[in-house]
Amino acid sequence: MEERQLAAPPIPTWDATQTRVLDATDELLVRGGVTGVTIAALARRSGLSRPTIYRSWSDADDVVRAALLRRVALLISQLPVRTHTRASLVDDVLRFTALFRTDGVYGRLLEEEPEAFTRYTLQRVGSSQRLILAWLADAIAEAQADGSVRAGTPGEIAVMLLLIAQSAVLSHGTVAELIDERAWERELRSALDGHLRP
Repeated sequence: MEERQLAAPPIPTWDATQTRVLDATDELLVRGGVTGVTIAALARRSGLSRPTIYRSWSDADDVVRAALLRRVALLISQLPVRTHTRASLVDDVLRFTALFRTDGVYGRLLEEEPEAFTRYTLQRVGSSQRLILAWLADAIAEAQADGSVRAGTPGEIAVMLLLIAQSAVLSHGTVAELIDERAWERELRSALDGHLRP
């Protein structure tokens, strides 16, 4: 895989009108899931006209993708800014998974509409995943500098790290009766650390 394929999307800046639409999208996702997000519903919820919404996005799916990207950027912004070691990187991935699972929108989708992740994260690498991958690749490169993470292309290591964490998060509800929360976190920590260890 070429490194350029992992480049993070530029995080858009949204103007006040677009922010109203994205806020309305978040509310609709929490209330009714992905299927509840239509241009008509967005117009009603945001108090804006359909043509105004179409000036920024091609369809409701496009708006949902923008809203999910905005939420991922917000979650990443809540992580500490630091130079990473393997230990701090694993801590931050676990912190991100906790933030993701308890996020108002993502938590609702995980619990009520997990099939949405097939559409938005499993069928192709979207802008939200690329943003996560770029963050991971930068952190991996930092941790490689102190020797605590194995050698290798940071972007490629990041892909597998994302797959490990993503699989664990998406399957969490399925295995909840087989493994308690503390054990789930312990085993995920071990898997992440093992993937990165020299």
